[in-house]
Amino acid sequence: MRLRLTPTETVYYSLFATAANNLVTGAKLLTELLGADVTDRREIADRMRAAEHAADENTHAIYKQLSKSFITPFDREDIYRLAGHLDDVMDCMDAAVDLVVLYSLQDLPVALADQVEVLERMAELTAEAMPRLRSMKNPHEYWIEINRLENQGDKIYRKLLAHLFSGEYEALTVLKLKEVVDQLEAAADAFEHAANSVEQIVLKES
Repeated sequence: MRLRLTPTETVYYSLFATAANNLVTGAKLLTELLGADVTDRREIADRMRAAEHAADENTHAIYKQLSKSFITPFDREDIYRLAGHLDDVMDCMDAAVDLVVLYSLQDLPVALADQVEVLERMAELTAEAMPRLRSMKNPHEYWIEINRLENQGDKIYRKLLAHLFSGEYEALTVLKLKEVVDQLEAAADAFEHAANSVEQIVLKES
């Protein structure tokens, strides 16, 4: 690994840290949505959309930096891939919130909170991990824990599907709720993909 980094190289670490912090904001908004009255959901969705726009701008800043950087701290392909996975997480969380509002869903399954809790923890871990890209120190605990949480999320997802198709809900409501649940599952998958990208970066640089 390089002993010294130019200012052009170090800007990527700041941008990735910002991307991860945006995901913490998004995950907290998901938690807030679950505890909010139906009448307050639109305002939360508006804040989530603002967070998603901020995340998009940050992702575009990474891509723009790539287009003009002669030197990068690690492979361009890895930078592009990691930025894309982090952006995918926010897109999925935003979609989940938007669908809840657009479909005018009333009572959400209680187990949805378990799914969101996993995402919130994944966001926190990712925000803690991004600053460590600079030194490449002790990343193993991060991606091992992200993988464990993704497996936990898979189990919660399957239980939610079983609950949705248990006959408790009307057919149309099942379809609407499943779209929300699917988006949250996709967010967990994107978190794992981001962690795998970090693992690849570290292995290349070690």
